[in-house]
Amino acid sequence: MPGPGAAGDATAGETKLRVDGAAERDHHRHMVFDIGKVVVLGANGAMGAGSAMVFAAAGIPTVLLARTRDKARLGQARVEKLAKSEAIARFLSIGTYDDDLEREVAAADLVFEAVSEELDLKRAMFARIDAHRRPATVIATVSSGLSIAGLCAGRSDDFRRHFLGVHFFNPPSVITGCELVPHAGTDPAITAGLGALLRGRLGRALIVTADTPAFCGNRVGFKVLNECAQLALAHGVAYVDALIGPHTGRAMAPLATIDFVGWDVHRAIVDNLHDHTCDEAHAAFALPVYMDMLIDAGHLGDKTEEAGGFFRRLGRGPDAARFVLDPRTREYLPATRVEVPALAARMKGLHRVGRYREALAAFADADGDDATLMRQVILGYVSYGLGRVGTVVEATADVDRIMGQGFNWAPPGLLVDLIGARRTVALLDAARLPVPPVVIDAAERGLALHTEPGDPGRYFVA
Repeated sequence: MPGPGAAGDATAGETKLRVDGAAERDHHRHMVFDIGKVVVLGANGAMGAGSAMVFAAAGIPTVLLARTRDKARLGQARVEKLAKSEAIARFLSIGTYDDDLEREVAAADLVFEAVSEELDLKRAMFARIDAHRRPATVIATVSSGLSIAGLCAGRSDDFRRHFLGVHFFNPPSVITGCELVPHAGTDPAITAGLGALLRGRLGRALIVTADTPAFCGNRVGFKVLNECAQLALAHGVAYVDALIGPHTGRAMAPLATIDFVGWDVHRAIVDNLHDHTCDEAHAAFALPVYMDMLIDAGHLGDKTEEAGGFFRRLGRGPDAARFVLDPRTREYLPATRVEVPALAARMKGLHRVGRYREALAAFADADGDDATLMRQVILGYVSYGLGRVGTVVEATADVDRIMGQGFNWAPPGLLVDLIGARRTVALLDAARLPVPPVVIDAAERGLALHTEPGDPGRYFVA
């Protein structure tokens, strides 16, 4: 692969980094990364198939590899279902690790690893790739939070220079948020070139993050989700989801989100964060004991429909029986209509008519236990999210983009702007939460923090 400044056009089977001539004359390097062939490992899984769909939908020939041809065919069927078209198959081919990995990896421009989120399994796969790849072939992992440097430790120098994380959010066919995660040894030209491809041809809402546990989006998002799971023990599942629901700036209530994600996935992420971070949110990453016990008993959320998670449904249609978990007893009780807290109802009413600032003013001004608990969670999200600026990401816009486009949550910078920066500082102080420097700066200088275009109403479901 020619380095920066190489002339000529990229052709199928060749990956080239080029410098745009006009940009170079202006002393700004604009990297263009052309991919002729992608090989996806773990293509039968949700993230493997979803990632393959992103590449194939952009017209990039994509090889789906799995342990067996039947699993690879399953991956292709999933790609076609995600694309809602069988026509995408013209960009797809399939194979197995034993029969095809050596040949396909040797011809690949990008090898995209999406096997199970197990460190030893991934490292063993990378050893095989390193033995057969061409020099300068790019290798990416879709890991949602493992150490990028740790994954490539012990590999060849050329492998490590061309290795980085590309964290798509599930399902990537719908969610455009994406984190690009180089490690300290990644060639900056590879980071720039792959970033340009992801932002451009692949249409990702991209941020670059530091190689830290769970990167940015999951670190911030799962802090909130797990905190809500902890609160459910004292306050009840239905109440927590009613209080911290879509009116607080999210597409789905938090405990229902954990059921959707899967309790096993949730445990893996928060355990990783609890084991490998030690900041002001450390206690919030401790998995509740009741969840640990239920996971071991097979309760994984929506993926185990009969066993359930926080919520359980037996049967189909309007006559289905619905149950809600009591975390104290680990039993399921018949679901009853939950009275929406008055503050939540008021916010919903204001959101419904587009009065978002007034809704956040009500959130800031309300008295009582409901308001205190809601502010604990939402202000904690603002404090922790914007507190990662300067360590995990470079700018407020990075946190806002990944929380908005990766989680479909109201970005923390937007919440500060709607509440007002000066009032946010006062609220954070009152809640005894750290005040991020970017919020202090916005308050002192009268600046807006959120710079992404669009109507804030997309985040507030009435």
